Amino acid sequence: MSELERYYRVLELEPGATLEEVNQAYKDLVFVWHPDRIPQDNLRLQQKAQDKLKAINEARDKLRSIKVKHQPTTYSHPHQHQPTTYSTPHPSHQPHPPQPKKPPQTGYEPSSKNTDLSGKDFSRANLSNKDLSGRNLSFANLSGANLSDTFMHKVNLRGADLSEANLFRANLLLADMREANLRSANLIGADLSGADLRGADLTGARIRSGDRLLVKLIGANLAGAIMPDGSIHQ
Repeated sequence: MSELERYYRVLELEPGATLEEVNQAYKDLVFVWHPDRIPQDNLRLQQKAQDKLKAINEARDKLRSIKVKHQPTTYSHPHQHQPTTYSTPHPSHQPHPPQPKKPPQTGYEPSSKNTDLSGKDFSRANLSNKDLSGRNLSFANLSGANLSDTFMHKVNLRGADLSEANLFRANLLLADMREANLRSANLIGADLSGADLRGADLTGARIRSGDRLLVKLIGANLAGAIMPDGSIHQ
């Protein structure tokens, strides 16, 4: 079995499944295997859930990177009619060279060329289900933005304004969120495993349902962070 076939099998999909099917399978499996749904005293199942989530995250990460890479491709491909950031001669139906500069101001579309989005204004933007992995969004304005189910693996959000943002089920594995403003943000179901949250402000952020913690913080660095109740994490 090839690596690609193994990734599809982990997500319980047939080879060649669409990006939408990959996203949905990922959400379904994370819901099933999230450690918060398993009794904390059942160490065997907790470990199994951790292993499953690691494999699920890796499979979606690999499949999404492959599929996104084949959309704005650099080879001669039918999809090349979409605007690119190169100055490549192409049919006359693309007469406006400056157009590639517009997406960050309107609706962000995943592109391997738009890696540096530092300081951009995405306040109240709908970025749900986008792939922002590896992007530089340091000091960006994402206040009130919809980031539900957004894939943000290793994203740089240092100093970013995420106040009142909806991060429901967002994947923020290994994200740099130092000094980020997360005041009143919705973090229910978010995965912040390994994220750097030193000095972040989480005052009033939603992370619990009753006494149950619904945010994954395995390996996260919370030193000096202001917690939802206003206390400073030591």
